Amino acid sequence: MHAVRDHDQAVAQLRRSYAAVPAGEPVRLAKRTSNLFRPRAAPRAPGLDVSGLNGVLSVDPVARTAEVQGMCTYEHLVDATLPHGLMPLVVPQLRTITLGGAVTGLGIESTSFRNGLPHESVIELDVLTGAGEIVTARPDGEHADLFAAFPNSLGSLGYATRLRIELQPVRRFVTLRNIRFTSLEELTDVVGEVTATRSWAGETVDAMDGVMFSPGEAYLVLGSFTDEAAQVSDYTGQDIYYRSLRRRTRDALTGYDYLWRWDTDWFWCSAAFGVQHPVIRRVWPARWRRSDVYHRLVRLEHRHGVAARIDRWRGQPARERVVQDVEIPLERTAEFLRWFARTVGMSPVWLCPLRLREPAGAGSARAWPLYPLEPGRDYVNIGFWGSVPIAEGAADGDVNREIERMVSELGGHKSLYSDAYYDRESFDRLYGGATWRAVKDRYDPDHRLTGLYEKAVTRA
Repeated sequence: MHAVRDHDQAVAQLRRSYAAVPAGEPVRLAKRTSNLFRPRAAPRAPGLDVSGLNGVLSVDPVARTAEVQGMCTYEHLVDATLPHGLMPLVVPQLRTITLGGAVTGLGIESTSFRNGLPHESVIELDVLTGAGEIVTARPDGEHADLFAAFPNSLGSLGYATRLRIELQPVRRFVTLRNIRFTSLEELTDVVGEVTATRSWAGETVDAMDGVMFSPGEAYLVLGSFTDEAAQVSDYTGQDIYYRSLRRRTRDALTGYDYLWRWDTDWFWCSAAFGVQHPVIRRVWPARWRRSDVYHRLVRLEHRHGVAARIDRWRGQPARERVVQDVEIPLERTAEFLRWFARTVGMSPVWLCPLRLREPAGAGSARAWPLYPLEPGRDYVNIGFWGSVPIAEGAADGDVNREIERMVSELGGHKSLYSDAYYDRESFDRLYGGATWRAVKDRYDPDHRLTGLYEKAVTRA
């Protein structure tokens, strides 16, 4: 009862803070962390007060569901579900991603080949709309249009205050098989087999992702949930997880450490801060080996441009940020990876197979209009995060535009948490523009919330 009362008070405070934003001023959340890489204009009005919306309201271990507030991080959500032997169907890689953020802005992880994306485990959600109302949206009923359009709307249709989600059983450990491939076609063949059978070489597969270091050296990591493991590794100390793929064909982690295996070094991006150097790693506090710490350092660099000034002083060319996650159809994945290695040249890259979730009974997976992956089709999410030198005669953004062109040519899609360069016509075609406008006009008739194109492309 206390949790419900506190939640109601937090929602009331959110609505008051929303009403206090002057008409015409941009609406922003007042939150300390962010996993976005899009620069944004500084807000002139105070942000929305979401300080009371960061917890887990309840966990039902029998129904395998949880009631969660929209600003609750997956770190806190996992802490609440693991004691019951349960976890969310998909746990994005970074601790401070919020459930509401993963639903409105997409998320993915190694269970996505069988469980799809985080929004596909949502049973219902409460949304603060642009009209200042709280609406409960479900897959059917009066607000089914908002339920379908909310994923990938990036806050342009409202903000989730409460979500009821499905959970799945998890075991004490995850055993891992690190399988090396010298042929990308062989790798994608195995992805297709595992997705279809949920097993490989006689063993059940509960989780699957991978890393490509080069087209001739790529790895799939096949995880199996278990209550027994002879020896468990620890990659929160001196050892670095992604390097282990080259050294070990078999491995094991606790269930908790597996969920956050990428967070400690922000995949491999901690190298930019020297954290992977053995000497620096020994003196860098363990509590600072977290993605949100690295992200704050990146924001400081964006604000002050120290590294860019040093590069200019050294006579180095300016650099273009290339931070993207793209979904490529499985049958075109090898083609894209070879093109990317040849044209962009960043390494390593993350590989995460994906298929929209199919219901347990008869019927096919549902489509989501603002991120229209095809039901029944296999994709691979490819993540690459870094920068490249701007070639002589080129402009900042040219490499990202070429990536967008190739993704579209191969029938893929690109997440919108980072830089985007689409013209409005292309954007509307790729991201359900007609559906978005219809839902926007219904739930935000005065268009108080920033539009989707403006958020993703023009950085409003």
